[in-house]
Amino acid sequence: MSTGATPIPDYDAIIIGAGMSGLYQLYRLREQGFRVRVFEAGTDVGGTWYWNRYPGARFDSESYSYGYSFSRELLAEWEWSEHFAGQPETLRYLNYVADKFDLRRNIQFRSRVTAAVYDEGSRSWSVTLEDGSRFNTRFLITAIGPLSTPTLPRIEGRDDFKGASFHTARWPKEPVDFTGKRVAVIGTGATGVQTIQTIASQVGHLTVFQRTPNWCAPLHNGKIDAETQAKIKAGYPEMFARCQETFACFLHTPDPRGAFEVSDEEREAFYEKLYGERGFGIWQGNFRDILIDRKANATISDFVARKIRQRVKNQAVAEKLIPRNHGFGTRRLPLETFYYEVYNQDNVELVDITETPIERITPEGIRTSEREYEFDIVIYATGFDAITGSFDKIDFRGAGGARLKDKWRQGPETYLGIMVHEFPNMLMLMGPHTALGNIPRSIEYSVDWVTGLIRFAMERKLTRLEATPEGVASWTDHVKALGVGLLSNEVNSWMTGINSNVEGKQTRIVARYSGSAPAYRARCDEVAAKGYDELRLG
Repeated sequence: MSTGATPIPDYDAIIIGAGMSGLYQLYRLREQGFRVRVFEAGTDVGGTWYWNRYPGARFDSESYSYGYSFSRELLAEWEWSEHFAGQPETLRYLNYVADKFDLRRNIQFRSRVTAAVYDEGSRSWSVTLEDGSRFNTRFLITAIGPLSTPTLPRIEGRDDFKGASFHTARWPKEPVDFTGKRVAVIGTGATGVQTIQTIASQVGHLTVFQRTPNWCAPLHNGKIDAETQAKIKAGYPEMFARCQETFACFLHTPDPRGAFEVSDEEREAFYEKLYGERGFGIWQGNFRDILIDRKANATISDFVARKIRQRVKNQAVAEKLIPRNHGFGTRRLPLETFYYEVYNQDNVELVDITETPIERITPEGIRTSEREYEFDIVIYATGFDAITGSFDKIDFRGAGGARLKDKWRQGPETYLGIMVHEFPNMLMLMGPHTALGNIPRSIEYSVDWVTGLIRFAMERKLTRLEATPEGVASWTDHVKALGVGLLSNEVNSWMTGINSNVEGKQTRIVARYSGSAPAYRARCDEVAAKGYDELRLG
């Protein structure tokens, strides 16, 4: 399936990662009859849902909108037990998928990729694993995820602590017993919120160390009864069609009205309605201008601040839980069930580390500028080196020895979020500058597009596909232009490339595509329809 001028590599495609992207990509390429290998660092499939086993980990997109849509048989067989499934159920689902389609026979587990080097002579990639073994492939596909490289805080003494300590994304497989334990949680992002509300009733005492409070809204989860299950299954075609139409592939999409196009009473009633409904509606289905207009944003921020004050009895604590440096929805919104009520418990304490910074981790616990705390367990809910971090962990070298990490030092530059100039035959699933949103919906589109491109190349015996500098510049400029005027791009967060715990990531960048998913798909479809003539093909 290649020209006589270039040697045939070991595989047509190597996929890095056996999460949702990698599994579906394997399914699609194998369906086409290609020789495929997946390398996965973990001991089993699941990606995000394999690694993130922390207490309370669960979806915040509706379960039925999150699962794969490609197999009618799978949709008919699988039944989600909750509107927002927990991590154990989601991992069971992905194992079910892997078993149903016999995917494991093409996956090599305990195989961490450390380097990938493009060879111009053979027009293939040499992939090196941690154990030193090497494999050659025509096409290299990264399925490594935007949130898969955990970061620990840069605090002195981390290794000195004598008790148990875990990062939420590297949670042990065996259960952790919190009974009667003195527990610290550092971080109050989405994983911190889920962990805190889950373990607060189990621990002896819980101390939450908060740097930046986040706006949170109720999840309103619940079990799915038989009648609802039947409706969900019967309504799958319409539901997935709905996800194709919405801005970010969720069941929710922005209201066409502006916040000030209704009366104060109507606006308040609308916010109450959204606050009482399931899922991301209050973020993704709110007035169209709350994420671009400060005054509009202030109305929803004030509303949610009032809710926090109502739910937290100690008003001094409530004020600490209300964000001051960003508006509602301008950072990734954690959804919660009884997070704020946790702070009404006598065994829970909130420490604001902007007032009393952590000075070091001690053998017994944590020392702040004010006092020393003793703990049995320290939990780091300190997030990820997002979007580009998983790429930085692998030594990618393209044509002429170009290093990807160097190329992206000032921020990612991509073509459609899928390809990079000077990195021929490398294709990224859920890479920088691609449409994210309700991730599996975006995954399926991205995988299908990549599969179409590889099939196109194989049928025409093409062995080299590369993005042009002009194509990369045009797409990167487009992505940057889409971010102009968004309040979220004025805020330090993983969505703007900021991570105080990672060297060199203290300057905001445009790390993600912020246009609509339908517009993104339309642009990619246009490229495919024109025979990929915007690429260098050879």
